[in-house]
Amino acid sequence: MPFAAPCLNVCFKKVTYETDQMILLKPSIDSIPAYVSALRRGWSPTNLRSEAAQEQLDSISKDAPSFILNLDDPTARGGPVTLPDGSKVPRLPSIRRWIWDDGFCGQIGLRWKPGTEELPPTCLGHIGYAVVPWRQGEGLASAALLGILPEAKAIGLKYVEITTSPDNPASMRVIEKAGGTLARTYIADKSLGGYETLEFKISLAE
Repeated sequence: MPFAAPCLNVCFKKVTYETDQMILLKPSIDSIPAYVSALRRGWSPTNLRSEAAQEQLDSISKDAPSFILNLDDPTARGGPVTLPDGSKVPRLPSIRRWIWDDGFCGQIGLRWKPGTEELPPTCLGHIGYAVVPWRQGEGLASAALLGILPEAKAIGLKYVEITTSPDNPASMRVIEKAGGTLARTYIADKSLGGYETLEFKISLAE
């Protein structure tokens, strides 16, 4: 699936990717009403913590500009990350893009540990994505995953790891369409729920 060639630099000055009608958009105040609407309709940016959506609504209500700023955090300036069991771990450098096609459709994020492809056991892969239920089945997740890979290559990663559940065939298809191959099956860290997890790898080599 074709997409517009992005600017490959670690400053992330190029923030929009396009695949047909889909773009990956850097979060902004101008677009936040659509994000808030999705949260209020029951969508959550993560399936690990059910309270995440309400927490984000509260944060936006208190200080929307700071909320937006913290979504795109390539220097890991934000505070610790709260895991499903309530424990906290240091934040990794990360960027987030909103999947946009005639409105907000979901998000995709990239996180990494500088200087290595290795990730801590409390991090489920380099890339995570979530499409709103009312726009699923349109190929948006596949397009978004293809669109974010140049960002991963730009920061120096040789490959990315993406995880999913064995009972999520739709997510497996998304990863495989982007060139992902199954690397291993393992049990996630107890702090993340300790459930069976599939880890795929996508090579970023030429």
